[in-house]
Amino acid sequence: MLLILSELIPKYLKYMENIQSCSPLTIKAYTLDLSQTYFDKNKKSFNSNQMSADELWLITRPALNQWSKLSLASRNRKIATLKSFFNWLYQENLIERNFADQLICPKVPKKIPDFLSVDEVTSVIKTYSERALSHKEILEKTLFVLLYGGGLRISEACGLKWKDIDFTYRKLLILGKGSKERILIVPEFCIQNLKNLKTENEKYFKTKTEFLFGEKKLNPRTGYQMIRDSGAKAGLMNKIHPHSLRHSFATHLLASGANLRTLQTLLGHESLTATEKYTHLNIDALGRMVEAVHPLSKRKI
Repeated sequence: MLLILSELIPKYLKYMENIQSCSPLTIKAYTLDLSQTYFDKNKKSFNSNQMSADELWLITRPALNQWSKLSLASRNRKIATLKSFFNWLYQENLIERNFADQLICPKVPKKIPDFLSVDEVTSVIKTYSERALSHKEILEKTLFVLLYGGGLRISEACGLKWKDIDFTYRKLLILGKGSKERILIVPEFCIQNLKNLKTENEKYFKTKTEFLFGEKKLNPRTGYQMIRDSGAKAGLMNKIHPHSLRHSFATHLLASGANLRTLQTLLGHESLTATEKYTHLNIDALGRMVEAVHPLSKRKI
């Protein structure tokens, strides 16, 4: 069977979006990866030539060589995109041989997530508690508290609506990756900040807003900069980003005794494997405990 990429790739992307429920950001990444692999010479559209499966594999290989200079994580993602595409072609009986088997994703070393100490988190919040705040600063503080207090992704927080918050039971209905919903219970401190924001929004906009951070969904890039500004105002040594607050939420809960299954639910991870990267903290805590109580730790031998 002859293949026409300019027709097949849009079908594949629609399949990933509608059937596999991939997020817009994931679809954007897949589109970029496939574009870098299969755009024709004029770089204006996907290759529209008819080709066999073997010819498709032949034009795929140069991209693999070009990606060899990328970081392991970037290369892994791009190769995973191609594997998914070839798996789809094989699943749809468009190719007789699944070339996905020949695509090997490099093993990416596990990195300990960046996170803030409890003192650093407290320092940022105190920065906003010692003076009268502008509306922008109230937004900054609320976003910071929400990301740390609930472990939200920045995209989840930016799209949160007032109707998704139950103030009485401290519940948030979160729309996560793949349009999957989960319920979060957040600390009372978060709820108080949300109530304050709601009152301030009504004064600022002269009406009730649909979204937490304004009349429309907050741009994640704006949210990213707001978190950066929060850290800078508190005088933190290192720049902070939204995901470091999610990591801090997970790390501090685990240190306080939360189990991995609970953490998995709160973070909205499909697999426990994604949550296990936080077990580094258990190792640290175990080491401190052994050093404190083991008989040999206090003896000179």
